[in-house]
Amino acid sequence: MTTTDLPYTRNFIANAWVDAADGRRMTTEDPATTLPIAEVARSSAADVDHAVAAARAATAARSWSGMRPLARGRVLTEMSRILRSRKEEFARRLTLDCGKRLSEGRAEIEGSARYLEYYGGLAAALEGKYIPLGDGYMDFVVPVPHGVTAHVIPWNYPAGMVARSLSPALAAGNAAVVKTPSLDPLSAFIFAEAALEAGLPDGVLNIVSGAGSEAGAALVAHPDIDHIVFTGSTDVGRSIMRAASERTVPVILELGGKSAAIVFADADMANVEANVVAGIFENSGQVCDSMTRLVVEDSVYDEVVERVTALTAGLSIGAGIDDHEITPLISADQLDTVEGFATRAKAYGARITTGGARLGDLPGHFMAPTIAADVEPGMELNQSEVFGPVLSILRFSTAGEAVEVANGTQYGLAAGVFTADLDRALWCAERLEAGQIHVNEWGVGGVETPFGGFKASGLGREKGLESLEGYTQSKNVGIRRLNGF
Repeated sequence: MTTTDLPYTRNFIANAWVDAADGRRMTTEDPATTLPIAEVARSSAADVDHAVAAARAATAARSWSGMRPLARGRVLTEMSRILRSRKEEFARRLTLDCGKRLSEGRAEIEGSARYLEYYGGLAAALEGKYIPLGDGYMDFVVPVPHGVTAHVIPWNYPAGMVARSLSPALAAGNAAVVKTPSLDPLSAFIFAEAALEAGLPDGVLNIVSGAGSEAGAALVAHPDIDHIVFTGSTDVGRSIMRAASERTVPVILELGGKSAAIVFADADMANVEANVVAGIFENSGQVCDSMTRLVVEDSVYDEVVERVTALTAGLSIGAGIDDHEITPLISADQLDTVEGFATRAKAYGARITTGGARLGDLPGHFMAPTIAADVEPGMELNQSEVFGPVLSILRFSTAGEAVEVANGTQYGLAAGVFTADLDRALWCAERLEAGQIHVNEWGVGGVETPFGGFKASGLGREKGLESLEGYTQSKNVGIRRLNGF
C-alpha cells in the first residue's frame, strides 16, 4: 500500500476541513503491525495561527459564551449522544490507531461521552455570588471564561483526554484549539464530527494535527492563547510552564507518575491480584497513574511476588483489535525505552521474575508483562516513570516505612492502600503525598471526582466540579449607587 492509498484527515478549523497551509501530511501506523493506516495534515505555525484566529473570532462574536448556559449544555449533551451512537465505529478507529484492546477503546469512547454529558449538565450550574458592602453599594462576582483555551493531548488516551479538558472548557463558554497527539491523531477528530452534527458554532472547536515540536510548540507559545491544558511528561510540562510564564497564561498540567500501592498482610490477596491486572497492565502500562509499584509487608512479600508473577502467565498477548489483555506499546521508541528500564533494573540488582524483554516473535511493538522483585527505593526503576507493563515490588516492615517508600519519589499522582483495617487505611491516606488515594480498589472515582497531582505530577485539577472552576476566572463588579435610594 502506498501512502496515496491511505485515508486522509484534514485539520478542523472554523467548522471546515482544511489542508495544512503548506500541504504537508504525516502518516500514522498500527502499533500491532507497524503498517501505515492513515494520513493526517502536518500542521505548522501557520495552521496554528489559522486555528487560534478562528477561536478568537468566535470569542469576540460571543456566539458561544453569549449563549444561554442551558443551551450550551444541550449542545454538549447532543455531542455525547452522537459519540454513543457511533461507539463501535469510533472504538475501532481508536484501537487501530493507538493499539489498546478493543474493550478499552469502547470504554474510552463511553468515558468521553460521559464527560460531555456530565459537563453539559453542569453548564447552567456555574453561578456568581453577591457580596454585601452596606447601604449604597452593590458588589457581585461573575465567573468569566478565559477565552481561547489550548489543549495539548497525550497519545495514551487520545479521545478521553480531549473530552476530559474540552468538555469543561466548552461548558464554561471558552473556545478551544486542540492539538492532537502526533503518534495517534485520528481519535481526536471524532469530536469535530460530533460538533458539526450537534450544531456547535463556527470556531468554537478547532483541531490541528502535527508534530509536538512544530504545532504543539507554536500553540503553547501563541500570543493569542488565554489558557493552556497539557497532559504528558513532567519535562515537557515544565517547558510549557516556562512558555506560559512569559505571557502570564494560566495552565493545567497533568504530568508524570510513579504511583505506589501499599499491601498489608491482612489484604484480600485475590483482590490485590485483580487490581494488579487493572492497575499496571491496562493499556500495557501506558497510563499516567498506573499502579507501577507494590510496597508489600514482609510477612506476605514472597506470596505476593509469587501470585503476581503467576498471574502474568494467564494474560493473552496480541493485537488490541482482537481484545488481547497485553497489547503493543505505542511506538518502537517507547518499546526501546521500556525494555531499557527492565534491562538496567536487572543489572542494578532487581530480580526479574517474569518478562523483562520485548516479544520478538510478534510484528508490533510488544513488551512482555514484567515483574521486578527485590527493588530498592533508590533504584532507577523505583524512581523513574517507565510507562509500560513493568511492575516493581518493594518490601516494608512498618506502616511508617511503607508510606516513606511510597512518598519517596518526585511524583505524587496517585497512591493506594490494600488492607482490611479501615483505621490503618485512613492513617496512610492522611500521610500519602498524592492527588488520588485509592483504598482496596485501584482507580476508585469517576468523572465526578477531581484528578491531578502533587509535586512533579502537575498543577490544577481535571474532572468534577473543581475542574469546571479552573476554566473560568473571577470578575468582581463593585457599584456605588448615586441616586440616593
